[in-house]
Amino acid sequence: MPATSTAERSAPTLRTGSLGTADITFFVVSAAAPLTVMAGVAPVALTLGGIGAPVGYLLAGVTLTVFAVGFTAMSRHVRGDGAFYAYITRGLGRPAGIAAALLAMLGYNGMETGVYGLLGTATQDTAHALFGADIPWLPVSLAGLLLIWYGGFRSIDFGAKLLGVLLVAETGILVLLAGGVLVKGGADGLSLAGLAPGNVLVPGTAAVLACAFAAFTGFESTVIYRREARDPNRTVPRATYIAVAFLGLFYAFVVWTVIQAFGDEQVVKAASDDPAGLFFSAITTYVGAWAADLMHVLIVTSVLASLLAFHNAINRYSLALAEEGVLPKALGRVHPRHRSPYVAGAAQTVLGAAVVLAFAAAGADPYQQLLLWVNTPGMIGLLTLQLLAAVAVPCYFRRVSHQEGVLRTVVAPVVATVLLGVALVLVVTHVDLFTGASPLVNTLLVALVPAVLVLGVALAWRLRRSRPEVYANFAAEPPPQPSERPAASLTTTSPTA
Repeated sequence: MPATSTAERSAPTLRTGSLGTADITFFVVSAAAPLTVMAGVAPVALTLGGIGAPVGYLLAGVTLTVFAVGFTAMSRHVRGDGAFYAYITRGLGRPAGIAAALLAMLGYNGMETGVYGLLGTATQDTAHALFGADIPWLPVSLAGLLLIWYGGFRSIDFGAKLLGVLLVAETGILVLLAGGVLVKGGADGLSLAGLAPGNVLVPGTAAVLACAFAAFTGFESTVIYRREARDPNRTVPRATYIAVAFLGLFYAFVVWTVIQAFGDEQVVKAASDDPAGLFFSAITTYVGAWAADLMHVLIVTSVLASLLAFHNAINRYSLALAEEGVLPKALGRVHPRHRSPYVAGAAQTVLGAAVVLAFAAAGADPYQQLLLWVNTPGMIGLLTLQLLAAVAVPCYFRRVSHQEGVLRTVVAPVVATVLLGVALVLVVTHVDLFTGASPLVNTLLVALVPAVLVLGVALAWRLRRSRPEVYANFAAEPPPQPSERPAASLTTTSPTA
C-alpha cells in the first residue's frame, strides 16, 4: 500500500465495530423494499405466471443462496471495502476489477436515483387515496433527496436504527394481510395448487423468474459494511444468508396468501384488471379499510427506506474508490463526528438532483421513465456483478492456499455461475416488463452495462500507463480492523495484472 502521511493516518475513519448481524440485515432487506416489491411487482408476476408465481420467488432465493455460499467464503479472506470489485479483482484481475467498480457505481446509483421518481408517484397516490389531494411529484422527490442526504450524513448507527423501524413496519403490514387471509380461510379455502408442476411450468414462468430476481436487488451489499461490522468474518456471512432466506421465503409466502385471498380461479383476472390495487383490495377485504390506508403510508416509508439503504451503499463504494485513487480524493473524507462519508453523500445527492431535475425539465413521467428507465440498467448491472463475482470465486481459490472445502470454492460458485447466467438472460430478454419502453430504448438501456464494462477496462489500461502506483495498489489488502477476528489461514497472491 502507498505510504500515508501523519495527517492521513489521523484523519477520521468510518466507525468500526458498529453494526451487528441485525443491523446489516436491515440495510440489505430495506434496499429490496419488500412492501413496494409486493404491492407493485407481484401482481405483474401473477398476471404472467398465474398461481405458480410463488415458486418463482423460491427458485430465485435458492439460486442466490447458492451464490452466497462461495461469496461468503471469499468474504472471510478478502477484507477490501470495495465489495464486488475487490472480489472480482482478486479472482479475475485488475482490469476486470476496475470495470466492475464502474459498473457498481452505475448499478447502485441507478437503483437509487430512479426510485426518487417512485417516491414522487407513491406520495401522490397516498395523498390522493387518503385526502383526495393532487400534489406535484417533483417537490416530493427533491424533499426526499434532502431527507436521504441527512440520513446518510448521520452516523451509521442512526441509519441502522431508522431502517430497523421502517422495515418492521412495512413487513408488519404484509404479515397483517397474510394473517387476515389465513384466519378467514381465503376466498375458497386454502390451497397448495400453485405448487403443482403444471401450474409452475407455464409459458409465463420465465417472465416470473425475471421479476423474482429483480426483487432481490441489493441483497449482496452486506460486504459493503465490512469495515463497520462487528466481527465481520461472522457477521457478514450471517447477514447475507438471513437476508436472502428471509426475502425468498417471505416473498413466496405473501404472494401465496394473496392468491388465497382471491382464489386460484379468480386471482389472475383480479391482478390483470387492477394490478395497482390488488394488495389494497385484499387487505381491505380481510383486515379493513384502515389497514389499506396504513399500507398507502407504509409504501412511502418503504421507498424511503430503500433509498437510504442504497444511498449508504453508494457512499461507501465512492469512499473506497476515492481511497484507491480512482475517484477524487475529496470523496474519501469522513465526518469527524458522525464518521460518515459525508462528501461522497453530498456528491451523490447533487448527482441525484441533477438527474431528477433533468427528467422533470424534459416532461418525463416520474414512474414510467425516471423510475423504470434509470432503475433497469442499474438492476442489470448489479445482476452482472453477481455473475462476475460468482466466476471470480473459484478463480481466486485456485491461486491461494486455503482451508475451505471444494463445495464452497468450486461446486457452489460454478452452479451459481450457471444459474445467474440464466437469470441475467431472462431479465435481458424480458426487459420490456421492467421498462414498458420501445425496443430502441430497451436496447440502449441494456447496452449501458457492457459499455460501462468496456469503459472500465479502458480506464484500467490508462491507469496502468499513466498512474502505475494507483493501478498496482488497486484493491490491495488493507490491514485488519480491530473488530476482525482472523480468518482461516491462507497465502494470497496478487491480482492478475
